[in-house]
Amino acid sequence: MTLEQFTFWFFSAVMIASALRVITARNPVHSVLFLVLTFFTAAALWLLLEAEFLGIVLIVVYVGAVMVLFLFVVMMIDVNVAPLREGFVRYLPLGALVGIVMICEMILIVGPQVFGMERYAPPPRAPQGFSNTQALGQLLYSDYLYQFEIAAVILLVAIVAAISLTMRKRPESTRYQTPGKQVRARKQDRLRVVRMDAEKR
Repeated sequence: MTLEQFTFWFFSAVMIASALRVITARNPVHSVLFLVLTFFTAAALWLLLEAEFLGIVLIVVYVGAVMVLFLFVVMMIDVNVAPLREGFVRYLPLGALVGIVMICEMILIVGPQVFGMERYAPPPRAPQGFSNTQALGQLLYSDYLYQFEIAAVILLVAIVAAISLTMRKRPESTRYQTPGKQVRARKQDRLRVVRMDAEKR
């Protein structure tokens, strides 16, 4: 076994173990941290496949931004996991069936027979000076340009819908200042002197 194969199997085992811990950990914060570990090991596998751009983007975008946001949200809302755990055993057979179907589909699609490659044949090495970032950009903006634009429009519509659903006018609970009223304020309107007689004991 070469060093590259050992590294692949090591990161694959760590990624599978951490992915299982994401759904089996009792503490939601621990689940988020295990998901961060899963992303790190997936980025290492991307680096082994000579896809440095995808590995770095996975770390910077997901681990550096999305997972930090998830972690803050989970820590702030203090999720009560007791009601969520009650339905875990009830939906376990259905989840296992869906998982088995997905594994079979991945084997049929990603299998070496589909691509016409020999079994366990390593992918061809990239030539000297090859840039996977440039190749990915040319592929996205040439062969998959329309799909890329459709995905961008769908994300834009989702952002607009999320903003419109969350932005509601609440005049009774929103506190804001009007500069015009502040400028027109007078002392007589803000201060009232009340004269009271002194009390004798």
